[in-house]
Amino acid sequence: MFIRAKAPLRIGFAGGGTDVSPYCDEFGGCILNGTINMYAYATIEPTDDGRIVLRAEDRNETYESPVTDNLTCDGHLDLLKAVYNRVVRDYHMVPTSFRLTTYVDAPAGSGLGSSSTLVVAILQAFVEWLNLPLDEYSLAQLAWSIEREDLQLAGGLQDQYAAAFGGINFMQFRASKNVLVNPLRVKYKYINELEYNLLLYYTGTSRLSSKIINSQMDNVKSKTQTTLDALHNIKETAYEMKEALLTGKLDVIGHLLHQAWINKKQTSTSISNPVIDELYETALRAGATGGKISGAGGGGYFIFFCPGQTKYAVQRALAPFEGEFQKFNFTKLGVQSWKQ
Repeated sequence: MFIRAKAPLRIGFAGGGTDVSPYCDEFGGCILNGTINMYAYATIEPTDDGRIVLRAEDRNETYESPVTDNLTCDGHLDLLKAVYNRVVRDYHMVPTSFRLTTYVDAPAGSGLGSSSTLVVAILQAFVEWLNLPLDEYSLAQLAWSIEREDLQLAGGLQDQYAAAFGGINFMQFRASKNVLVNPLRVKYKYINELEYNLLLYYTGTSRLSSKIINSQMDNVKSKTQTTLDALHNIKETAYEMKEALLTGKLDVIGHLLHQAWINKKQTSTSISNPVIDELYETALRAGATGGKISGAGGGGYFIFFCPGQTKYAVQRALAPFEGEFQKFNFTKLGVQSWKQ
């Protein structure tokens, strides 16, 4: 028997960084994002050989252990280990032998929420296997707790909720990790036009998002006014972009992405670098009206808004760079699981 799960990755449009403590605890945060047809996959195969085998196919890494109630997190497939440990601890799973295999359509550090999405997928596989009582909110909250509390990985809240719920959502974050997910009923013609106008571009480099996020957190804790003002502006842009998307005023989205990118770079010196700046300016000269890195910054995936027919000129202009374009569609469904 195979127990499988898949969870969608996401594009962050606006609000990134306002979902991270201590900013969201003190000022409240909001995020506009949408899930796409790139996924994190998890498969559990019960066995009877007395061993726990963890395998990350995309990383070509394997971990094996005799059956135990706790796997040591030592930097090797810790996301997989930590999910198992938490399920045993919180839901009294009887330790047994099994094989857990994972795969993610985007590399770690890509800016599409791959690590958090993987945790959600693994958790959902255990939910399917053990019939655990977790709805979307509780699943996302547990995934957040595993990453942020158990593994002490810096980051925000949006990725887990995007993966659990799916679709285009406007999320609000308050103190005490209070999260409200508002699904947006965007007309299909607006979604189709948005897909046509957006380019998703992988820069060819990944980054350790926790270092960038820690820098932002330190700036907020120290009340660095430049960072606070930038995050306030980023939050306001999320509201403006939500209205533009719902009302079909898509031409302003490029300009709002540009505003968000300018403000995002004010939150940490690690957000951009000369290569990224050159790439962005090249896209603007070719016809894009705006764009931003999806995720913490420093590398990973860029999104560009290219109105009319300008996306073809932008693609040609970016050809000399080392990155590559990624085809995608928005998806409505969040995490799914099944048995085979």
